[in-house]
Formats: sequence, C-alpha cells, structure tokens
Amino acid sequence: MSKKQKISENYLEKCPIHPDYMDWSVDEAGMVTLHKENKGFFNRLAQFFFNKPKVSHIHLDDMGSFVWPRLSKGKTILMLGEEVKEHFGEKAEPLYERLAKFFQVLDSYGFIAWDNKE
Repeated sequence: MSKKQKISENYLEKCPIHPDYMDWSVDEAGMVTLHKENKGFFNRLAQFFFNKPKVSHIHLDDMGSFVWPRLSKGKTILMLGEEVKEHFGEKAEPLYERLAKFFQVLDSYGFIAWDNKE
C-alpha cells in the first residue's frame, strides 16, 4: 500500500462533528446555511471601513445540505459516504474524493471539528 493510499484511508476514517460555536439553519427546501460570526480586530475594521457583514452566511449545495445534519460523534466519512451513495446514487460520483475535499474545505475555514475516537 502506498503512502498516499494510507493517508486517504486514515482521512476517510475521521469523524467530523459540528463545533459548538457554529450556528446553522435549514430552509423549507432542506438547504443548509451556515452562519459564521466575523469576530476579531481586523474583522471589526473591515466591518467599519468596508461595510463587511458581522455574520457571513454560507449556503451549502444539495450534497452538503444532505451531509451536514448527519454529522455526529462516531460517524466516519466512510459511513457518511454510504448514506450519500444510497441517496444520490451515481450523481455523487466520484464520491469519496468529493466528500474528502468537502471536509477539507470546511476544516480549512474552521466550520467543523473532529471527534477523536482514541
């Protein structure tokens, strides 16, 4: 098994969860919107001088809106992938690459936390 394969498998075994500080809502159509408060000195300056919003609203797509409410302790990305495949079928392919990238992006912006199974 190559190093790249091991890293991918380990990543897919991670358990993403909602962080305590992340607010979110679901509209009538079932689409999820994340609400991120822009805090800190530089954000306050941007809000004052450039009329930037105090809260950013991030609208997730169909697959993201399906996955987000299903995040829970002990549920790995592999388990979530099985649910996505069952719901979306071939529309979700390439499934695990898309899910891994989705969670990498959410993680890079601090929108998710990781449940440590150890």
